[in-house]
Amino acid sequence: MTSLFDLTGQVALITGASRGIGRAIAIEMARHGAKVVVSSRKLAACEAVVEEIENEGGEALAVACHVGDKAQLQSLVDTTLQHFGRIDTLVCNAAVNTHFGPSLDISDESFDKIMQTNVRSAFWLCNMVLPQMADRRDGTIILLGSVAGLAGNSKIGVYGISKAATMQLTRNLAVEWGPHNVRINCIAPGVVRTEFARALWADPKLHQRLIQQYPLQRIGEPRDVAGAAVFLASRASDWMTGQTLVLDGGGGISGPENSQDPS
Repeated sequence: MTSLFDLTGQVALITGASRGIGRAIAIEMARHGAKVVVSSRKLAACEAVVEEIENEGGEALAVACHVGDKAQLQSLVDTTLQHFGRIDTLVCNAAVNTHFGPSLDISDESFDKIMQTNVRSAFWLCNMVLPQMADRRDGTIILLGSVAGLAGNSKIGVYGISKAATMQLTRNLAVEWGPHNVRINCIAPGVVRTEFARALWADPKLHQRLIQQYPLQRIGEPRDVAGAAVFLASRASDWMTGQTLVLDGGGGISGPENSQDPS
């Protein structure tokens, strides 16, 4: 009997896949049988992940792409289809946050870069990939949101706005493409131990205050998110679409009275 989590035969295209959460998703999907396209801005970094996958017996392709460039996104899709013939799973993981602090202080350039990279590029890429999924009446898209899109934040507010938009994009696409048997879901992580979030966990005092908010008493690891991505790409989630899966160690359901802070 085939495992519900078996991705054998699938082709998975993953952006922002050279490090952090994207890298973990690429490696874990390959371990579950998928052929993986590893994409980020720097080809050498993508090739290093491909080498890891191939050393474990998997199959992968490195393709450099700047997600803010529409022509490069189309080239990424075309290259994947030419090499593997199909795209079964798309993971839109690439994201930026160029401003930390009050929204009043953000420049127009920084605002535009956050929204362009985190929202519009994902919108473009989904629209490039969805038609061939609909033609086969099979496929899944996974967008990466954030718990920052679920609540107000005085430090990363515009990033949170972009991630709230990502969650709404998930719902809209799920409604539009569900009749074609294409599923679109979102993962919203809390703080994960990546370079992207280093400012939130590298300082020991800040890290301690952070984990006191989480019932599981730790921040996330990239593989925690990768496991959820495998679930959403697999037949185990066949009747799930338009949803945002929150992975935050329980932080979102724990009130201040449940903090482990002895003070």
